[in-house]
Amino acid sequence: MRYLGNKESILTEISNLLHSKGLLRTGYTFFDAFCGSGSVADYFKSFYDIVINDNLTWSVIYTRGRLCAPMCIFDKLGFDPFEYLNSNNSVVHGFMYKNYAPTETQRMYFTPENAGRIDYFRKQIEEWKNKNKLTEDEYCYLVACLIESVSDVSNTAGVYGAFLKKWDSRALKDIVFNRVDFLNARCKSITTFNSKIEAIIEDVECDILYLDPPYTQNQYGTQYHLLETLVLDDNPSVSKITGSRSTSSMRSDWSKEYKANILFDRILAKTKAKYIILSYNNDGFMSKEYIEAVMKRYGKPDTYVCKKIAYKKYQNWKSQNENNHFEYLFFVEKRAPSEVVYECPLNYIGSKAKVVPYILKYQPQNYNTFIDAFGGGFNVGININTEQVIYNDINYLVSNLIRSFREYDTYDYLLYIKRIIKKFGLEKAKAEPYLAVREYYNSLPMDKRDSRLLFTIILYGFQQQIRFNGQHDFNNPIGMRWFNDKILEKTISFSRKIKEGNYVFFSDNYKNLLNQATPYTFVYFDPPYELTTGAYNDGKRGFEGWSKDLESELFSCVDQLNENEVPFMLSYVVEHKGKTNQALLDWVGRQNYHIIQLGEIIGISGSRRKEVLIINYGV
Repeated sequence: MRYLGNKESILTEISNLLHSKGLLRTGYTFFDAFCGSGSVADYFKSFYDIVINDNLTWSVIYTRGRLCAPMCIFDKLGFDPFEYLNSNNSVVHGFMYKNYAPTETQRMYFTPENAGRIDYFRKQIEEWKNKNKLTEDEYCYLVACLIESVSDVSNTAGVYGAFLKKWDSRALKDIVFNRVDFLNARCKSITTFNSKIEAIIEDVECDILYLDPPYTQNQYGTQYHLLETLVLDDNPSVSKITGSRSTSSMRSDWSKEYKANILFDRILAKTKAKYIILSYNNDGFMSKEYIEAVMKRYGKPDTYVCKKIAYKKYQNWKSQNENNHFEYLFFVEKRAPSEVVYECPLNYIGSKAKVVPYILKYQPQNYNTFIDAFGGGFNVGININTEQVIYNDINYLVSNLIRSFREYDTYDYLLYIKRIIKKFGLEKAKAEPYLAVREYYNSLPMDKRDSRLLFTIILYGFQQQIRFNGQHDFNNPIGMRWFNDKILEKTISFSRKIKEGNYVFFSDNYKNLLNQATPYTFVYFDPPYELTTGAYNDGKRGFEGWSKDLESELFSCVDQLNENEVPFMLSYVVEHKGKTNQALLDWVGRQNYHIIQLGEIIGISGSRRKEVLIINYGV
C-alpha cells in the first residue's frame, strides 16, 4: 500500500547496519515502536522476537497481519476465504457505502459499487471472528488484506485526508480481495501494543529499539482516518467535508516542533533497549545536531553512527521539483543509566560537568540527603541519585534560574524563548537587539524579572556568562553564541531530570544549611577558589566576594562536619597559573583528610587548573 514515510527503500541499509554491529542474529527482541505499515518488522521477523506498536489501531492490525501471514491456514474456517470473498458479488450498504461514496454524500473516496463490497468484506470477516472461525492472527491477516485491497481502489492521492474530485482510473476498477504483501518466513514471536510510545517505553522489554517517528506536522491520524474507521468498525460521527472521524486521540506530539525533541530525549532516557536505531528525514523538526547530542548523552559516543541515505520522498505536484531529500540512519549503543551525566544549559564558570564521573565514583556509600552547598549551575546535584537533593546558592538570581527549569513546563519554556528571540530579533553577535532585550530586562522591577527572560538573554551574551553589576542588573556584553541545538539538548534533558527528582532550593549562606546534617547527609562544597576569580566571587556584583578569611571560615565549617561524622567532599584548586594554595595543603595535612587528584581541568575559557577532591571518609 502507499504509505507516508514507508521504509521499504532503506531496509537493506538497516540490515547492513545491524550486521556490521554483530546484531543480526536470533535471541534478541526487536521493538518497532512506530510500526506504520509494518515494512521493517516484517523484514526482520525471521531474526528476532518482534514487538510492534503504533498509536493508530489500523497500523498495529495491518502490521500484525503481515507478520503472522505465513501461519494463517484457516483450519477452523474450513475453506479459502480469498476464493470465497471473490466468488460472489455481495454488497452491503453500510458505513463505507453511506459515507465515503457519492451515495448519501458527495464524497468520492470509492465508487458506490466498491464501497458496498468493502462493507460486505468487513462484515463477513467480523462474522467469522464472532463465530470463532478465525484465530486472532487469521483475523488480523484478513483485516490487513482488506486494507491492502481498499488501497488498490481508493480515489485519493495516496492518503485519506481528502478525496480526488475526479475519478482516478484505479478507483474505477472493481475491488478484488487480495493478499497483503509479506515476507514468507515464520515470525518467532509477536507482542503488540497500541499506544503512544512515550506512555509505554518504560515497560517494553527489548534489546533493539527501532524508531521511525513522524518528522513533519503531518498527522497520520488525519491522513489515515478512513482506515482507522474501517478497522474499528464503530460507525463514528464524521466531519461534513472529508468524512473524518475525530482524530484528537490519534494526534501525535512527534509532529510538533520542540515536542518531538522533548519526546526523543524521554524515549532514549527511559527505554530498556541496549541498542537504538533511528530513521529520520532531513525535513524533520529535530536537527541532525540535536539527535547526535541526545544519542551521545544516553549512548556510548564511540558507538555512534550517522549514515546519510538518498531518499525518494512521497511527492505531489507542489514538491515534485524538490530533490534534495535524504534519510538519516542513526545508531548508538546505550549507556547504563548510572553512567549518564546531565549538564546544565548554563555555561557556568567553574562548572563541574567534566568531573561529575569522579565525584560519583568517590561518593560515600550510604546517604539519603545530598547538600549542594554552592550549587551554581547544579551540574553535580542534578546527577546525584538519592532520596533528597538540596540546592543552595547565595546568588538568588542564579538559584531562581535553576529552579525555573523545574517549575515551568519544558515545552512552554522553549516556546517562551522562541517568542523572545523573535520579538527582539536576537541573532548571534547582533548587538542592537541584544542590548534592547537586556535593557528591557533591567528596566523591570526585581519581582517582575522572569528567569526565562534572563536565560534567553544569557544565551546571546559573551561566552553565555552570568554577570551582574552592583544593583543586580545584568551587564554581560554581546557575545558570539546563540540558542543552538546543543543548548536545546541540554535544556531539555536537564529540565526533564530536574522535574523527576526530589529537589529543594535555597538561596542562603551555606552555613545555615549545615545545622541539620547527619551522618546520612553527604555535603558537597564547590566554593569560589582563592586562586581564581570569576564574575561571581570578585565582590563587585552586589554579592559577597571570596577571601582568605572566608576560606578559613569554610575550613572550620568542614572540620565541624567531620567532628559530627558527616561525610563531605570539597572541590578545590591546588595550583593555578604557577601559584600553589599552601594554606589548603597545610589544612588537609593537619586534619588527615584524603586528597583525590583530578589532574588538569580545562575551564570554559580554556584556562587550565589543577583540581582536587578532598574527602573525610574512605573509598
